[in-house]
Amino acid sequence: MTTTPDLTAAVVAESDHSHHGYITDKDKYLNRLRRIEGQARGIHKMVEDEKYCIDILTQISALTSALEAVAVGLLDDHLRHCVVDAARLGGAEADAKITEATQAIARLVR
Repeated sequence: MTTTPDLTAAVVAESDHSHHGYITDKDKYLNRLRRIEGQARGIHKMVEDEKYCIDILTQISALTSALEAVAVGLLDDHLRHCVVDAARLGGAEADAKITEATQAIARLVR
């Protein structure tokens, strides 16, 4: 891809880490994380109150699913913004962002 210096500067500015892809959904993520914190506290209380094991495991499964949903959303935002911006520039930065995303996906699927 051939770019003009002005376009290259604009893409570099967009890929700056001061503006992450999730920023437009920040409030949504914070609300989800607050609910997840509440779920974790609820599980803690269930263990303290010696609730039935299967009920605790069910809540842990729900908590795990909620965390995975946040992770997949953040990954999607990362791919659509940070990785796409780096790919437009090409070169070492693009390779690094793709490797970083691949490693993040590998951690999520373990």
